[in-house]
Amino acid sequence: MVTFSVTARKEILKSLNSSQIPEGYALRVGLKGGACSATYLLGLDKASENDEFYEVEGVKVLIDKRHLMYLIGVRIDYVETESGMGFTIEKYN
Repeated sequence: MVTFSVTARKEILKSLNSSQIPEGYALRVGLKGGACSATYLLGLDKASENDEFYEVEGVKVLIDKRHLMYLIGVRIDYVETESGMGFTIEKYN
């Protein structure tokens, strides 16, 4: 399933535990678009009826059931470079 680098996990938990994020939110991992033009999606969201809920390394994760097979082997990292900082997503098979 989805895995996190140590840095990504810390950043995600910091966001989820922020006083500005209401109770009941989790990290949504999914896809936007389809076929060859699909891109990964990360965000904080509440569960819907189409979601599967997982707890991965202490992070509450929501994944739409339709996206599950495409997210197997995905690793989320958080990087800081000269051009900025943010999350990266890579798929390992």
